[in-house]
Amino acid sequence: MDSSSSKGKRKRGRKSNKAAAADQRPPSPDAAPAPAPAAAGRRGRKPRRVVAPADSDSSRPSSPPRGEETKPVANGGDAVVGELGPGAWEEEAVRVVPSMDAVVKVFCVHTEPNFSLPWQRKRQYSSSSSGFIIGGRRVLTNAHSVEHFTQVKLKKRGSDTKYLATVLAIGTECDIALLTVSDDEFWEGVSPIEFGSLPALQDAVTVVGYPIGGDTISVTSGVVSRIEILSYVHGSTELLGLQIDAAINSGNSGGPAFNDRGICVGIAFQSLKHEDVENIGYVIPTPVIQHFIQDYEKSGEYTGFPIIGIEWQKMENPDLRKAMGMKPDQKGVRVRRVEPTAPESGYLRPSDIILSFDGIDIANDGTVPFRHGERIGFSYLVSQKYTGEKAVVKVLRDSKVHEFRMKLATHKRLIAAHVKGRPPSYYIVAGFVFAAVSVPYLRSEYGKDYEYDAPVKLLVKHLHAMAESPDEQLVVVSQVLVADINIGYEEIVNTQVLAVNGQPVKNLKNLVTMVENCKDEFLKFDLEYDQIVVLKTKTAKAATKDILTTHCIPSAMSDDLKT
Repeated sequence: MDSSSSKGKRKRGRKSNKAAAADQRPPSPDAAPAPAPAAAGRRGRKPRRVVAPADSDSSRPSSPPRGEETKPVANGGDAVVGELGPGAWEEEAVRVVPSMDAVVKVFCVHTEPNFSLPWQRKRQYSSSSSGFIIGGRRVLTNAHSVEHFTQVKLKKRGSDTKYLATVLAIGTECDIALLTVSDDEFWEGVSPIEFGSLPALQDAVTVVGYPIGGDTISVTSGVVSRIEILSYVHGSTELLGLQIDAAINSGNSGGPAFNDRGICVGIAFQSLKHEDVENIGYVIPTPVIQHFIQDYEKSGEYTGFPIIGIEWQKMENPDLRKAMGMKPDQKGVRVRRVEPTAPESGYLRPSDIILSFDGIDIANDGTVPFRHGERIGFSYLVSQKYTGEKAVVKVLRDSKVHEFRMKLATHKRLIAAHVKGRPPSYYIVAGFVFAAVSVPYLRSEYGKDYEYDAPVKLLVKHLHAMAESPDEQLVVVSQVLVADINIGYEEIVNTQVLAVNGQPVKNLKNLVTMVENCKDEFLKFDLEYDQIVVLKTKTAKAATKDILTTHCIPSAMSDDLKT
């Protein structure tokens, strides 16, 4: 779901400082590379407070003054007991740090697919990040910490043993993953972490994890500085998030954020890295975490966060409201476009005014009441629902109020934001490599700044095009593997295929079917920019085998296209 303001600002060209900061992605995955470099310096000033009880040598407190000793506290922290008189000991006020025995270090070996050469994978690499134990013999961490995993291991605080973990679910949109360990020894002597409610502004938070710069646990602290709908970089979505001023560095990903009572209020997951920014970190709050967990418990898998499949416009201009037939006491947002594949397409129309969602009135700027003195985007209400649930939407249409009970579903994008662990699809004929465009594909071809460097036609489709059917894909000629059969076509790169022998291309599988079943003398591909490719059918198919052998490609098509 997009407002005109959010989509309209994403323009090609030079980034402003603010845009560059907002678009800057933390290292992906934000887990620390292994092995971590020693004594990596932190940019910017130090966190305002460093909670000292961790095993980290750099933050270990000095020895207690003479006459004092350090005694363990039940929750795993340390309390300082002062000497008040000869032989008389009495506990002073104690700063209790949260339980850290449930915080684990996550080791992952990743093997990413190669979208530019889809018949092979990239070289594997290792990373380390953080996680924590919750009820039901489960562990939470970030999705990007275990993305494209080959092997995941967990190590408890103070242990020298790494335990093999099983990935139960990966929530790409919310950047959360759920793990478990089959070895009973792993769960011995550890109490699961409990979740608290959403904190308020200026509430103290303590982030615990295993960031880069050392091997032992690290603790930083700060306060909640902002609560709003945030851009989740890994998920390419917008969900509720907390901004904090505690340092979140590579390796902190997946670690818990505690309040001052030692209760978990979120998961550290990304930070803002820019030369004008100091100590801005982001935390996934408990409402999003609980939604992910309950979604998994209800369905046995992660089904995602639903959306309203529309683009909308603010109604803050009084002339616009009057022209749309709104009364002075009516507020809402105007529907610009409706996704053809969304359930809402059966109810909503362009220029409808959405007045309320589930009985909560929507303001002209698209916000709804949140807490005392706070407002938040109405997409928060939608994200609180589960896939398949229904919601009551009140709409103004032709000066009449209508009420619809609509089923909510997840977003179906023409250019998918994620492949969700599946290997990329491809098809090769006569050296022409055909592929379906996705965000990982664009990132592989054009780097992290793909939204500025990719061809304009692809970017327009990425930002504004809507799928007409659930299985529609944008198919391109990725590259041409040079051979005698394709002389003159060598420079065609990442150009959309519109039709094969006059038949429109719906998706990659549809293209494969048309080419494989073609009995015509010639194969004709209509491409974007009014280009055409013509090949003799029998010669093209016969040449494919030699081209595959030359480039050591095992098959002319990916496994998912063979069935």
